Amino acid sequence: MNRRITIPASTDALDHEFAQERAATLGRLGRALEVALSALSQIDSPGQDRERLVEEASLALWHFVVQREACGLRDFAYVVRDYRVPREVAARMGAMPSGSLKRRAARMSVSDMRE
Repeated sequence: MNRRITIPASTDALDHEFAQERAATLGRLGRALEVALSALSQIDSPGQDRERLVEEASLALWHFVVQREACGLRDFAYVVRDYRVPREVAARMGAMPSGSLKRRAARMSVSDMRE
């Protein structure tokens, strides 16, 4: 006997809304990653500015990858290739940011939940 389980329409609507939120957040985080990588590409010389931009880009990459995984997209190599993520950024992904960037990251995470 093959039993078919049906889900009420109200649950379908809620699932659809969750999917929309995941997709919208993924888009926002993807744009944030692009902005961070673009800013980093403008700096050629090593120094504090470059180090700060590498931290910001690695944090943006981490947020983006985590959200992609929440959406079921798990191919990290695709992200690195298509977004042209520098090795130094990929290597720092997930590392705890320093000082003011840590506080900013905490605020960004909270504001992402509100939007």
